[in-house]
Amino acid sequence: MEKLIVDGSHCHNQLWFIIRASFVFFVVLLCLDYSVLSGVKNGGFPLVSQSLSGSQKTHKATQLAANDEISVPNPISNDAHRDFPFRENNYNVTLANVTDPCSGKYIYIHRLPTRFNNGVLKDCRNLIEWFNMCPSLMNSGFGPKVEKPQGVLSRKNWFETNQFMLELIFHQRIKQYKCLTNDSSMASAVYVPFYAGLDVGRYLWGYNTSMRDSAAYGVADWLRKQHEWNRMFGQDHFFVAGRIAWDFRRQTDNESEWGSKLMNLPEFMNITMLSIESSSWSNEFAIPYPTYFHPLRDINVVHWQKGTRTGKRRYLFCFAGAPRPTMKGSIRGEIINQCLSAPNRTCKFLDCKAEGNKCDTPVEVIRVFRDCKFCLQPPGDSYTRRSTFDSIISGCIPVFFHPYSAYAQYIWYFPKNYTKYSVYIPHNDIKNGNVSINRVLSRFSEHRISEMRKEVVKLIPKVIYANPKSRFERFEDAIDIALKKVTERVNKVGKVMKEGKDPSVEFAAGNQWKMKLDGIMGDQALETLF
Repeated sequence: MEKLIVDGSHCHNQLWFIIRASFVFFVVLLCLDYSVLSGVKNGGFPLVSQSLSGSQKTHKATQLAANDEISVPNPISNDAHRDFPFRENNYNVTLANVTDPCSGKYIYIHRLPTRFNNGVLKDCRNLIEWFNMCPSLMNSGFGPKVEKPQGVLSRKNWFETNQFMLELIFHQRIKQYKCLTNDSSMASAVYVPFYAGLDVGRYLWGYNTSMRDSAAYGVADWLRKQHEWNRMFGQDHFFVAGRIAWDFRRQTDNESEWGSKLMNLPEFMNITMLSIESSSWSNEFAIPYPTYFHPLRDINVVHWQKGTRTGKRRYLFCFAGAPRPTMKGSIRGEIINQCLSAPNRTCKFLDCKAEGNKCDTPVEVIRVFRDCKFCLQPPGDSYTRRSTFDSIISGCIPVFFHPYSAYAQYIWYFPKNYTKYSVYIPHNDIKNGNVSINRVLSRFSEHRISEMRKEVVKLIPKVIYANPKSRFERFEDAIDIALKKVTERVNKVGKVMKEGKDPSVEFAAGNQWKMKLDGIMGDQALETLF
């Protein structure tokens, strides 16, 4: 029998192989452990037995929300609330609470019967007494595209938008909201997609109060029957109105009195209304009128801002509008007279009552406003004007004659220091003939005008309604801001309730103009108003 010979060098090589393999295995384990740890530190972690990650489910919720009849799935997975053990520096740590980016921001959309929204649109020929509104429903409520920008507008993103389309525009855009949920118990706020303005607009002329109030009572009755109502009795609900608040504040059942009594119904006293113009009630908040500009992406906004900020302007000031000879106290006639009598190249007047009215043509309006340094914004049929927002997207500094035209209205959108972006000339000074608009505006230096224009241009993203086919990454548009403020308001009310206090004390209080102007105008200016 032969003797087995063992080679010492061979054994030595085997030993080194085992040591190296062990070292590599250890390094691999260490790397895997670190990758998991890094994922947790960065706010995420691998989900076990979950088909969709949180971000994927959020995207899926947005896609499904495009169809009103499809429920929106929960954007946050159940696994996001599990404990996840990991090891750091040989100490056992448990991740008990994962930061939820939608915490306090969830919104639930009520599935209203279609007669209160889409059903109203079927009557598009009668939404307003004198106009066929059917073309305005195109492109998610933006209306027809502007086909010939004529070198005034950018080639895309401009539409012939009707100012009363806000309800449809908002409804389409909120479907993009990142924190939608179909679990109402998770929601901070509940959106009621009631097209209140489009509905009542059909019945404002020649119809009795029963017709004007029919949908209002119907929605109130439907809301009361939903289990979401019982949580805060409507104080976490909100809706959007594409008309001014006055159209929903009828006090009596007198047939000659204007509007519906929607906001005077007990249920709607507990609901927050977002409208193009608010009244003095504290459960009403004004959001911008729709303009013609609805960009798809941030870069579209940036390009428009750049041209608006640097373009040459030939006129000191301008006015686009028509006189109101039958309105007591209107200063429009005096403003038009001052414009027409101003020295050459000082004021441009776009007559909205002339034959071949161009004031509803986006190219003509923006052409005038981009050629002026200041744009006059006197009250018309009500305190506010869509023209204010047309001037802002044109980089034209707005000139206001009443604080209710902007300062007490768009408190979520405009800086408190109104002198940074606008000029205020008291209404009575014009009415009494004490002030020359030309002289007031001529006192502003070119440097000061340039600085004010920069502030106006900064406001552009905030006052536009972005195209729902895409989403801004850098900017917040008018709807982003509105939703943020609404959820903050509801969360504040919820906090008051948890403290055992009555949130209804100031939720829907009237005569709140002073409160809305708090910190904006000085006491001396306010004394002239109240």
